Amino acid sequence: MSEHPATAEQLELLHASARPKKAAEATEAATDPVAVVLLDLGLAHLDRTFEYAVPADLDAAAQPGVRVKVRFGPQDVTGYLLERRAEAEHVGKLSPLRKVVSDEPVLTPQILRLCQHVAADQAGSVADVVRLAVPPRHARAESALAAEAAVPWTPAPEPSAAWARYPAGPALLRRIADGEGPAASWLALPSVEETLDWPRALADATHTCLAAKRGVIITVPDHRDVERVARQLDDLIGKDAYVRLTADQGPQARYTAWLKVLRGQVRCVLGNRAAAFAPVHDLGLMLCWDDGDNLLTEPRAPYPTTRDVLWRRHLDCGAALVLGGFARSVAVQQWLVEGRVRAVETRPVRALLPRIAVAGDDRDVARHGPAAARARLPVTAWQAAHEGLKSGPVLIQVPRRGYVPRLRCAECGHGAECATCHGPVQLTGVDDAPHCAWCDTVARPFGCPECEGTRLRASVIGARRTAEELGRAFPGVPVIRSGAGQVRDDVPAEPALVIATPGAEPVAIEGYSAVLLLDAWAMLDRPSLQSNEQALRQWLAAAALCRPASAGGVVVLAGAEATNPVVQTVVRWAPAAMAETELAQRAALDLPPTRWTATLTGSADSVEAAAASMPEWLERFGPAPVTQGAPVGSAASAASGESLPPERQVRLLLRAPLQRSREAAAEVSALRVRRSLRKAKDTLAVRVDLDGSTL
Repeated sequence: MSEHPATAEQLELLHASARPKKAAEATEAATDPVAVVLLDLGLAHLDRTFEYAVPADLDAAAQPGVRVKVRFGPQDVTGYLLERRAEAEHVGKLSPLRKVVSDEPVLTPQILRLCQHVAADQAGSVADVVRLAVPPRHARAESALAAEAAVPWTPAPEPSAAWARYPAGPALLRRIADGEGPAASWLALPSVEETLDWPRALADATHTCLAAKRGVIITVPDHRDVERVARQLDDLIGKDAYVRLTADQGPQARYTAWLKVLRGQVRCVLGNRAAAFAPVHDLGLMLCWDDGDNLLTEPRAPYPTTRDVLWRRHLDCGAALVLGGFARSVAVQQWLVEGRVRAVETRPVRALLPRIAVAGDDRDVARHGPAAARARLPVTAWQAAHEGLKSGPVLIQVPRRGYVPRLRCAECGHGAECATCHGPVQLTGVDDAPHCAWCDTVARPFGCPECEGTRLRASVIGARRTAEELGRAFPGVPVIRSGAGQVRDDVPAEPALVIATPGAEPVAIEGYSAVLLLDAWAMLDRPSLQSNEQALRQWLAAAALCRPASAGGVVVLAGAEATNPVVQTVVRWAPAAMAETELAQRAALDLPPTRWTATLTGSADSVEAAAASMPEWLERFGPAPVTQGAPVGSAASAASGESLPPERQVRLLLRAPLQRSREAAAEVSALRVRRSLRKAKDTLAVRVDLDGSTL
C-alpha cells in the first residue's frame, strides 16, 4: 500500500512510542529475527503489514500463521504473524513481539491469499476479511482437542442415481474423481425421493471427491438445509468423516470443528457462509446450494457473497466448483456466458414435476367469473387445497410475516404512515390497535394526509392472519405455522395446512399434495433489481416440495397476471430461459452483473465529497435520497453502517466496465484510506455490488 509522507512519520512515531526503554538489551532470535505482522486495527489507512523483532524466547513459537500480541501506540494489539525475514525493510530499531497468543498456525498461506483477493474485489480491508475467515480463539477447545489421526478415506462410491438424471452428471463426477477442477452451474430437478433429491446429489459428489483423497466444502443457506445434507452424509460417509460449521454452534463447538479441519483430522466441511473460508487440506471440490439466497451474503464488511469467495478459491487452488439450485442466479448466468462455468441441466419430464396452475387466467375467469378468480384465495386454489387435504399436507406460501404488516387508507389507497416518524402502520393482532412498525406509536385516530379519510384497510395480509382465515375455512384441519421465530424442519404426511413465509417452508415426509403460492404480486412488486430473480427462486423452491403430477401434486400460483414472464417461467419450469432473459435486460441497461458497481451511502456532504474525489472514467449516478425502507437500527441499516435516519441519507452509485473492476475497487479503497487518514467523523457506507443485490 502506498503511504502519504505524513502517514509514514506518524507510524514511525507510533513505533517509537511502543519501544520499551531497555529494548537494546533484548536478545533477538538468531535466525530470521524480523516478524511481518498483520494487525487487527479496524482502520483503512493501517490495513498493511508491520515489522517487529522476534525475541529469542519466542523464536520457536513465533511461526507463520500464529496469533501474536504487539505494542502499537499506547496499547497492545492482536495480529497474525505472516512471515519471518532475515532483514527488515524498516529503517531503525524494531519493537519486539510482546506475546505469542497460541502456537496454532490458524492463518494459513492459502487462506491469507484468499482474504487478500476478497478484500481487493470488495474494496475492503484484509483484516476485516480475516476476521470473517478465522473464528475467535477458544483456549479450552485448543487444549481439549486430542491429536487424533485423520479419518480413513472412504471407498469408491456406487454410481449416483441422482446425477444420472443429467446428461453431463456422470462426466462431472468422473472429472472430480480424476482430480480435475471443473466449474459447473447445476440446475437441479425436484424430487420427493431422497435418493434423487438435491441433498443426495451433494452427498454423492462429496463421496466421490473424498474417495479420490481430496477435501470438500459444502455451503448451504440455513440450518435446515444443513440437516438435510447431513442425513445423507451420515448414510454415505459416516458422522466422523465431516464437521459442521454453522452460526448456531457455540464458540467452543465451532472452534473445535474448525481446528479439526485445520489440523487435517477431517477433510469435509458442511455449513453456511463461514464454511467457504474453511482451511480444508487438499481441497478438491466446493459445492454451493442456492447461491442466490441472501443468507449466503455476509452482512459484515466488506459483504462478500459465498459464491464470490468460492470462485476465488477455485482460481487459487484449482478445486472443482459446483453451484446448484432450482433456479440459476443472474450472476452465474453471466459466468456461463463468459465461459467460466459449464451448464449441468436437462429438460424436465412433465410427469415428474407437479402440475402448475395460475389462478385468474382466462380459463379461471370464464369458469368462475372475474371476482372469484382474482380473490386472495381463488376458487382454483381453494379446490386444490380441499382435494389435497384428502391425501396429505398442503403448503401455503405467504410473502409477508405477521398479522397485517401494512395498512392503507380505505378511501384513496394511500399507504398509512406514522405521524411521528413516517414509518409504516401495521396491525399485530385482531384486538390490537394500529401502530407504527418503527416507533410503536399508536395510530389512532387515523387521518390520511392525502384525502383526510379516517378508515383503514389491509394492504398486505401476513402469515398469522392467513392462518386464522384458513383455519376458519377448513374447520377441523390442523394448522401449522413456520416463519420467523418458529421455523419447522419438516411435517408428517398427515393432512394439515402448513402456512410458511418464503424460505421457511418445512419439508413434507412424502411431499405436499398441493402448494399454494399466495399474493404473488407482493413478491414481484418489491423495489429491487433482483425482485424477479428472487421471486422465481422462492417459488421454485416451494414448488419443488410438492409431489409430482403423476402422484396428484398441484401448485397454484395466485395473485399475479398469468402473462407475467416470471409466472410463465414457473409454469414451464424453465429457469435457464429466465436467467438468460434477465441477463440480457441488465446488459442492455448496463446493470450488474454486466457492469462493476458500488454504492456510497451517507450524509449529503460526505457522499458529494466522495463523488468529487473519484476519477472521471468512473461513472457517477446521483446522489439521490435513500428510499425509506428500513427504520434506523434495523438489521438492514446496521449491516450497511448507516447511522443517519433514512430521510437524511443519500446514495451515490459508481459504475465501471468489468475489465476495469480491480482498478475501480482500488479507487474506492483509496477513498476509504483518505477518509480514515483525516479521521472523518461522518459515516459513509461503502459497498461493492457485483450482482445487483443493493439496487
